[in-house]
Amino acid sequence: MTGENSAAAQNRNRWAAPAVMVVSGVSLYAGAAIAVGLFEVFPPVVVAWFRMAAAAVILVVFNRPRLRDFIGETGFRAAVYGIVTMGMNMTFYEAIARLPMGTAVAIEFLGPIVVAAFGSRSVRDWGALILAAAGVLVISGASWATSADGILFALLAGALWAGYIVAGSRIAGDAATSRTSIATGFAWAAVVGLPLILWLWPTTVDMSAMQVVGLAAGLGLLSAAIPYSLDQVVLRMAGSAYFALLQAILPLVAAVIGAFALGQWLSWAELAGIVFVVAAVALRRP
Repeated sequence: MTGENSAAAQNRNRWAAPAVMVVSGVSLYAGAAIAVGLFEVFPPVVVAWFRMAAAAVILVVFNRPRLRDFIGETGFRAAVYGIVTMGMNMTFYEAIARLPMGTAVAIEFLGPIVVAAFGSRSVRDWGALILAAAGVLVISGASWATSADGILFALLAGALWAGYIVAGSRIAGDAATSRTSIATGFAWAAVVGLPLILWLWPTTVDMSAMQVVGLAAGLGLLSAAIPYSLDQVVLRMAGSAYFALLQAILPLVAAVIGAFALGQWLSWAELAGIVFVVAAVALRRP
């Protein structure tokens, strides 16, 4: 009976994990679409910090971490997670300031592919990874000649995305522990990033303080607090290797949101790439 229950739970997780990832992606890239509109007012790095700092405030208020959660080994792991996440956000925002959002996410996904490769154990796993990699290459469609700096930022974001998966798996634990670690990690990241933000802050801002706070809160909720909390749910369901491959859903979500929210419509080649990516997710099982 125990074996049957375990098999049933695994089967539920097989389908629940991708569904939760889709919800996470919709929230994440809806927030990113809002962020694109702020790039005319603030540098992308500042907008990314808004996202992290606002999420830190929201999560600290809701989870109420204790002082001891910020120090020692637990605090260090949380801080690493938060700082890597902030770096990933900053480089990603620099990428989408130069590239279509779906293209940037597709290139960035090379990082999770590497993590999934390290965690794979079968021919089926490698078949899924090859499909995902092919989809990423087809979707990207960007060239060094026209967007070299955007591609470099997207590749750097991908490397940090790989680090985010590894660091995130180390704080996943149980639900209560991971929520506390996310809150403390984001708080550390907001503090560490503050000197850079003060240096990059524009001399004139054509927005009221209330508008800035409101937009930052929206970014923090949509682009960080919700999706990164859901990521921890998926990590507990699926483990880091399957979680890494499930990230292949995100280029699809980003491309769709980019098309409808930002007018960045998909080509037939990009649609073909998305089919490869979705097929990879369907092929790989936890």
